[in-house]
Amino acid sequence: MPISLKKGHGVSLQKKDYDLSLVTIGLGWDCIEDSSQSAEWDLDVIAFLCDSNRKVKDLGTVQGGKPTLLNGDVVFFNSLKHKSGQIWLTGDNRTGEGDGDDEQIIVKLDTIPEQYHLIAFIVQIYQGIKNGQDFSGVNNAFIRAVDKTGREMARFELSGSQFTKSCSMIFAELTRENNAWKFSAVGEPFASDSFVHILKERYL
Repeated sequence: MPISLKKGHGVSLQKKDYDLSLVTIGLGWDCIEDSSQSAEWDLDVIAFLCDSNRKVKDLGTVQGGKPTLLNGDVVFFNSLKHKSGQIWLTGDNRTGEGDGDDEQIIVKLDTIPEQYHLIAFIVQIYQGIKNGQDFSGVNNAFIRAVDKTGREMARFELSGSQFTKSCSMIFAELTRENNAWKFSAVGEPFASDSFVHILKERYL
């Protein structure tokens, strides 16, 4: 039976119990339709790969003296696959329509390079502030971890009603624990609609 987590709780994913060689982090949601809004909802999923100090070290290729986040330790819509080849985004489902996962991040947890001790999963509403959209308009949101055999290991669900004026959040984290990984439900909201704000606030 998969473990249903509450905010602030976590579960250890043991190799003896699960096949962690190819783990799918699946995320899903339903957006409330509002006829007064002309803009479509666009939720993006981002992963930060962090060191033992919970910090992102590689901010990607530098252009004009500034990091671009491309080919660094941030996996997002403009840099879908990590340079290690061990974690990648499968694509961008803007609307959240349909059943099951709306977006997926694939992680080869068994072969993630040893310098990475934490993977944080962020969700942002693209241009949420401009479009008057926040997580109070998102229903049935969840994040889950599924092993290579298709076995759901853990799931965290949250209700959008408590997240008025929040346009991004740290949804969950994976933390390295000796020969296992711990999947933790975070659910920490931010008013900003940019994952870069969370990166600067928590992981740099």
